[in-house]
Amino acid sequence: MRVELRAVAKGRRDLALPPTTLAFRSGRATLAIAETEQRPTVLGLIASGRMRPDAGTVTLDGARATRSLRRRAALIDAPDVSDAPPNISTVGIVGEELMFAGRPADPISARRWLDEHDLRAFSRVPIGDVPATDRIRMLLELAVLRPGVDGLVLVSPDRHGGDPRAWWGLAQEFAGRGYAVLVIAGQAAANLLTESDPSAPHRRPLPSGIRLRGTRSKAAR
Repeated sequence: MRVELRAVAKGRRDLALPPTTLAFRSGRATLAIAETEQRPTVLGLIASGRMRPDAGTVTLDGARATRSLRRRAALIDAPDVSDAPPNISTVGIVGEELMFAGRPADPISARRWLDEHDLRAFSRVPIGDVPATDRIRMLLELAVLRPGVDGLVLVSPDRHGGDPRAWWGLAQEFAGRGYAVLVIAGQAAANLLTESDPSAPHRRPLPSGIRLRGTRSKAAR
């Protein structure tokens, strides 16, 4: 799949999201930089087909995006929209996600899934206390269980702390599995990723201030 956002904007005087252009596609992890509390979530909602922009266009595989984008792109951990309440147990979150994926969602099935992914130690831990890398890996693995999902939009993983290289490595891993991955994060995390990988391609800032950094998986080369 290939998703393109062309000069999309949201809100009065484009304050919620200034005109933004980006693209992400199967087999590639793309990093978009969006700052302020609201903009990462707004961008994620638009990129995953869950919000209509007030201006600009969103296309899926060259055609204007419809409800099919919402079915094919999972919106992951977006603050105030798809993130989990921090006090809910991890096993409860897993059970809920298994239910959305149409799989057995009882506590035994949830714990079995955690066992299979070496996450059983967090079974009774509130999701808000799960280390950043384990949380993000768990949410990505759960998202791809949903039928028809081949795009992943991960919002603000940097807010959980930890080393940005860890979640960026996860994004590259899922791109290597064939998914179209868009990660929306802040400038500080992007700076660290660039410093740790001098060979990474640099792109000029877009008019909106959103910047992109894409990494192709080996399978896509």
